[in-house]
Amino acid sequence: MENPRRYATDWLLLAGFCAFLFFFGLAYFGLTGPDEPRYAQVAREMLARHDWITPVLGGKPWLEKPVLYYWQAMVVYSVFGVSDWAARLPSAIDATLMVIAVYLFLCRFRSRMRLDGALMTASAAGIIAFARAASMDMALAASFTIALLGWFAWHEIGEKKYLAVFYGFLGVGTLAKGPVAPALAAVIVILFAGAKGEWSLLKRTLWLPGILVFFAVALPWYIAVQIRTPEFFRVFILEHNLARFGTNLYRHHQPFWYYLPVVLLELVPWIVLTVAAVVEIARGWWTEKRELARSEDAFSVFLFIWLLIPVLFFSISRSKLPGYILPALPAGALLVTEFLRRHIDEHPGAILTAVHALVAAVPVVPALMIQYILFQHHLPLGQATLISSGFAIALAAGIFFTLRSQPGWKVLRFVTLIPVAVAVAALLRIGAPAVDSSLSTRPLATQIQRMENGVLPTAVFKVTRQTEYGLAFYRNQTISRYETGEIPAVEHVVVAPIGSETAIKGLTAGRRVSYLGTYEPQSLDYYWVASAEK
Repeated sequence: MENPRRYATDWLLLAGFCAFLFFFGLAYFGLTGPDEPRYAQVAREMLARHDWITPVLGGKPWLEKPVLYYWQAMVVYSVFGVSDWAARLPSAIDATLMVIAVYLFLCRFRSRMRLDGALMTASAAGIIAFARAASMDMALAASFTIALLGWFAWHEIGEKKYLAVFYGFLGVGTLAKGPVAPALAAVIVILFAGAKGEWSLLKRTLWLPGILVFFAVALPWYIAVQIRTPEFFRVFILEHNLARFGTNLYRHHQPFWYYLPVVLLELVPWIVLTVAAVVEIARGWWTEKRELARSEDAFSVFLFIWLLIPVLFFSISRSKLPGYILPALPAGALLVTEFLRRHIDEHPGAILTAVHALVAAVPVVPALMIQYILFQHHLPLGQATLISSGFAIALAAGIFFTLRSQPGWKVLRFVTLIPVAVAVAALLRIGAPAVDSSLSTRPLATQIQRMENGVLPTAVFKVTRQTEYGLAFYRNQTISRYETGEIPAVEHVVVAPIGSETAIKGLTAGRRVSYLGTYEPQSLDYYWVASAEK
């Protein structure tokens, strides 16, 4: 039996890394993109209406996504108040729960690698990024991961409580993002059963009490929202699931191979070892076939399928966004854990070590140069870039020589986490002001507020959805759009691209229009428009 102090140390390390990677600096920059402020505002409006069933935006039903994130944000708002960092807190909590689940699973089935697997999962670039986003993606990834780990635990030891976990968290995943959770899980389980040649696994997986658990978790809200808003089935299932998958209705078209570079980037800094693990498993599967899936490496085969299926599934989709494949990332990190378990005492190869060290250290360069990248859209050739590159090369050299000087891979996780910590710290400390000013509407809303005597209604003209939804959250208003004829009859503020004053005067039919100011980082002007009655 291991010393309990080792487990206490593990928990302290996990708590420290999760706190830093997921929670630290959530308020350093405002909500970005169209989705973060939109989802945050939906939760605020639901809370204000005391409505836990129908998602609402601008006072109208907003049925694009299920309710789990909104419930989480409403609880957080109730405790901490409404803010951008509070809107991101649910994802940080979900990511932490996922890392804890990975750790507990490995404690039971791969005790030697428990801390490695948990920290590798926590430190993947995609996990860190989406743990800091006000979105549904991390809720789906966390629930899906817990469900599949529960299924494999049941497969290993046959205890039905783990199968209940599988079904329960598939229900949670269905509340997070819809039927994609059970659909992906079904394909993964079917392919794994086929790889083993044990089709009886499918019959045993279809456990009636577990199915009832799934329905008990997922169905009540779906039934309630359908009764409350009968258009839910058409909007959510037909438009935002089937049409989103099969058409480019929402203009998220990307080439078929889009997710190959995305998954490589989202698995940094572990991608080199993930590729090595995938190649090793694929080679073994090709030569040993079902014997490999029936051996102690069955978990690696399961992880291989788990990593592959979401990537292939969403590659077929006509609508592609980076967050869609987030549920695959824990499988990639755990594949590295299994690879290390098989080779932990072997001396690392020079080429593999060198490439891993370089890939792990390279992200430090854009992290240190993030302000230049955001404002100039490229890395400038100059002293700052040279210094950053030199620092990254020094880090890579340190990782390489440390790994080569040690027996086996035992220190891999700690030396690799150094550039991860440096990159995250640099992005937060150096890059946050630039992200806030160039990608968030928070500074613009603050600037407008300083010009007002009271809070006026707000309209926009020819701006992005990011600006529209950002203003809706930070001003807590329904935003009118001039282009669609939604010109408020009352006194209001309108935000438009620089130089739009003539167009605004033409659209407001002789009403007084006064220029108030310019927000240079996003090339936006804002104007005061008098009431139509004056």
